Amino acid sequence: MFLIKWLWKNMKGDRAVYSTALFLTVICQSMYIITPSIIQRITDTYLVGPEAAENLRTGTDHLVFLLIIMVGFTLLRAVIQYTANMCYEHASQGIIYRIRKVLFDKIETQSAAFYDIYRTGDIMTRVTGDLEMVRHSIAWIIKVTLECIVLYSATMVFFFSIDWLMALCMIALTPVILLITRSFKNVVGPYYVDLREKMSDLNTCAEENISGNRVVKAFAREEEEIKKFDKKNKDYNEANKKAAFTWLKYFPGLEITAQSLSVVCLVFGGLFVIWGRITLGEYAAFAGLVWTLSNPMRTLGNIINDYQRFTASANKIIELYYAHPTILDREDAKDKPERFEGKIEFRNVSFSYGKKEVLKDISFTVNPGETVAIMGATGTGKTTLVELIPRIYDVNEGMVLVDDTDVRRLKLKQLRGAIGIAAQDVLLYSDTIEGNISFGNIDLPEDEVEKYAKAADAHNFILHTSDGYDTIIGERGVGLSGGQKQRISLARALAVKPSILILDDTTSAVDLETERNIQTALRNLDFPCTKIIIAQRISSAKDADKIIVLGKDGRIEEIGTHSELIEKDGYYRQVYELQK
Repeated sequence: MFLIKWLWKNMKGDRAVYSTALFLTVICQSMYIITPSIIQRITDTYLVGPEAAENLRTGTDHLVFLLIIMVGFTLLRAVIQYTANMCYEHASQGIIYRIRKVLFDKIETQSAAFYDIYRTGDIMTRVTGDLEMVRHSIAWIIKVTLECIVLYSATMVFFFSIDWLMALCMIALTPVILLITRSFKNVVGPYYVDLREKMSDLNTCAEENISGNRVVKAFAREEEEIKKFDKKNKDYNEANKKAAFTWLKYFPGLEITAQSLSVVCLVFGGLFVIWGRITLGEYAAFAGLVWTLSNPMRTLGNIINDYQRFTASANKIIELYYAHPTILDREDAKDKPERFEGKIEFRNVSFSYGKKEVLKDISFTVNPGETVAIMGATGTGKTTLVELIPRIYDVNEGMVLVDDTDVRRLKLKQLRGAIGIAAQDVLLYSDTIEGNISFGNIDLPEDEVEKYAKAADAHNFILHTSDGYDTIIGERGVGLSGGQKQRISLARALAVKPSILILDDTTSAVDLETERNIQTALRNLDFPCTKIIIAQRISSAKDADKIIVLGKDGRIEEIGTHSELIEKDGYYRQVYELQK
């Protein structure tokens, strides 16, 4: 019942169309009893009745009229069925459009922790294959279910209006059908849940290998990854066959029972005609409508089969549909439309991923316009620390303040709009170079795009690409070197003229000369900006106003200027000695 309510909720805008389709289905299926009713009348009046010959001689016009009515109703039924199908298709496409939009909105607004749990392949399965199964349920499963109910009910009403005993004989096998389908439903349900998981695993494996194809080639892992995919493919195939063969195991029982209705009609109908209980025309009506009982019985298994698949898919969609981000604007969030000054303060901050503690009791202050470098060994939480500023994650203890306000009390859009980030893992979109640089400010003039490309020392290599700033970048920046991608990423971060600029090892893939050019440009920006730089090179950190070194225990191990830290016998000096 919950699934039906959920579907109805998302059908807003197409409810009238879908209701019309349901109404037309009821009318269309009810009309199937008209033709056998007319055949009954023709048979008893013009073919086998005591006055059949006389009626045939004197009532030809009436016979022709009945035949025209039969043809007319058949054509009308076809028109109604076609109209209903068009309405079902229109409504199903409309609801899927709305659900897909909601799902993408949910995906876009989820917190980072969401992506730590859900795999890309699984999310893609939900917004593609699972959604198509939902559309199929609206356009086919509900439609066919209603057709079977109306057709069966209308037929039984018609049968009982002719002869109650013959009608009882015709429905005697119904309990057998219900028992078989109930048993099938209980057995096949878990199989489709497992099948859905196997499909997700298969899509995830394919997605990871497609997006990571260069890594696969670099390590000559093609054969191993093919074997891995083959295993996932085989698991999905086995799950599919298990579900399909379960249906085939129950199908003969349903088919034999449904076909037995013809035998029941022949035996009992023949006896009742011989005994004079029903006329030959009435028998013809029963015989002509045997399929309206057997077909719903035969279809019931397919409906149950598809319904189980729909349930498995719908539950996955609903899980995503009602997922809420953990990081949201508070009701008392402070509105700050003016430009941020760029002051940052960490006050006794601790953070954990689950039970794994990453940062412990972090405290420091960055004044507006200052440059702070963050260094430390791999895995000390440098990236996590800077991600707490734009609230990619929220602290477990303590607080992070921007302009003396806890970031949890600032509006996310305003906070993040004031921060430019050039991440360590550069993601460029399948767009022009200009489109990637102006990603955070789509109205950025062309000369401004070039200005920030120059600041990132990217202008010269961009001019040497095939179409300059109009060059289309391949997916995830395919065709560009690591250093080139980093420079475009830096230009993108600068283009929003941020109050706070976060550079996560942004110059690790560029040469020393390029790094010097970038540092010079960063010192001479034409807008006030606080800079936080995660660096591994001393050359990137030595000119900072403050250098923070994180230890492996997640605490601040050292803090000071370049000249102060090289006087200490700590991590910074060790790196300095290695790199000088």
